[in-house]
Amino acid sequence: MDVFYITTPIYYPNAPPHIGHAYTTVFADVLARYKKLLGYKTFFLTGNDEHGLKIQKVAEKQGKKPKEFVDEMAEVFKSYWRSLDVEYDHFIRTTDDYHEKAVKEAFNYIYKKGLIYKAKYSGWYCVDCEKYYTPGEYIEVDGKPYCPLHNKPLEFMEEETYYFKLSEFKDYLLDVLRNKDIVYPRSYAEEVIAKIEKEGLRDLSIARPVERVWWGIPVPFDEKYVIYVWFDALLNYISAIGYSVDNERFKSYWSNVHHVIGKDILWFHTAVWFSILKALDIEPPRKLLVHSYLTVKGAKMSKSVGNIVSIEELLERYGSPDAVRYVLMRIFNMDKDSEFNYELIDSIYNSELADTYGNLVRRVGVLALKKLHGKVYRRSLDSKLKEELNEKLNAYIEAMESFDVARGASIAMDVARIGNQYLNETKPWEKSDPSRELYTTIEIIKLATTMLAPFTPRTAKTISSVFGFTIDNPRKYSFEAVERFNVTDAPILYKKITPKK
Repeated sequence: MDVFYITTPIYYPNAPPHIGHAYTTVFADVLARYKKLLGYKTFFLTGNDEHGLKIQKVAEKQGKKPKEFVDEMAEVFKSYWRSLDVEYDHFIRTTDDYHEKAVKEAFNYIYKKGLIYKAKYSGWYCVDCEKYYTPGEYIEVDGKPYCPLHNKPLEFMEEETYYFKLSEFKDYLLDVLRNKDIVYPRSYAEEVIAKIEKEGLRDLSIARPVERVWWGIPVPFDEKYVIYVWFDALLNYISAIGYSVDNERFKSYWSNVHHVIGKDILWFHTAVWFSILKALDIEPPRKLLVHSYLTVKGAKMSKSVGNIVSIEELLERYGSPDAVRYVLMRIFNMDKDSEFNYELIDSIYNSELADTYGNLVRRVGVLALKKLHGKVYRRSLDSKLKEELNEKLNAYIEAMESFDVARGASIAMDVARIGNQYLNETKPWEKSDPSRELYTTIEIIKLATTMLAPFTPRTAKTISSVFGFTIDNPRKYSFEAVERFNVTDAPILYKKITPKK
């Protein structure tokens, strides 16, 4: 059986998730659901990154112990993912015992290879990013170094620490990034190559003294230090599938792992992660899928910037998780930032979900119940129409296989448009026995619903139930396979809304 392993970044639970998180997580969920439709043995991993100074400070501010705080926030994140029908297979937390054990083993393994050493470090540090910034990486505001992501002053830190010999992996990284088709879209690989060639690779501080950061996994051979949160967090991708515990399971899933990330964490997921994996004698991931930002008025959506749109706001506005999932994926973009604009997504919701798809289902359901008492027997499809639908199906598969979910959703909606056009041309409401026309149109609905199933799983379940068909594997799809459609309802799937000005 084919295997598909997909991961989201694990999220800092210092505040509830917003639609920026949903943008990433729903994308991964859509790909996982698509692969499940194809019959893949699929493992979808998400979770929370629960260690580090940021979490320590937020918990202290709320008068809570960090573990108490992250326990509460884990349930908050899970509840949000349930509200969006995110069907993950495992929710990892970096405070899980098995993860902490795997991190210590990995740290020891790399240390014994002579790739970790102790030395002093000084530099400008961002607590929100949990990283040091070198000159050229930070911005200056009134002559002072500021974080380019959070627009906050950096703190100058000087401390003894443990380093990972990242500099030793320069040739390896350049070879992987140039010659292996891992980073997608390719432009992001070129970006990292250019940075390495221009700036080289500096060894990476991978521990923090407990006097400053005590909330973390202790360095296994020196408990005066905790392991740097990024080193700890990246290892979740291997600890979750049995690293050092279940080698067979680990090899099976790792062979087809697909990481989904936003472009802001590209460096850590290429230069740092690929090097850590090499140090652990593990192959790089199969794919690193990088997407651009979801922006509001040109700025990346961020809790620290304060321009977030809440998940609740979208659920309330559009009335269902399916609608929210669909509109987010219709504006999803890997190459360039997507501006969140209510005028645009209201238009997508009304014109596509309500007017095109929803209206088609409603019209056909009403006609089938009124004209044929819900019993729609098999008829042969027009060969030209079938050819057109097959072309759409092949285009959809091509889009989904190349991770272009926005195009995949758009093609599904094209199929629904074909259904509406066919209805308007054949006018089954004028015929005493419109069996052929209604069978053909339900076949079109069945195809559109199959294509939309990864995006709108609740709706797909509803329609397949009330029209009497099953959701097929897109690669093995066949027309005229249903002897009789049993239509039991004509649901109103999506109610039109008044667009925001």
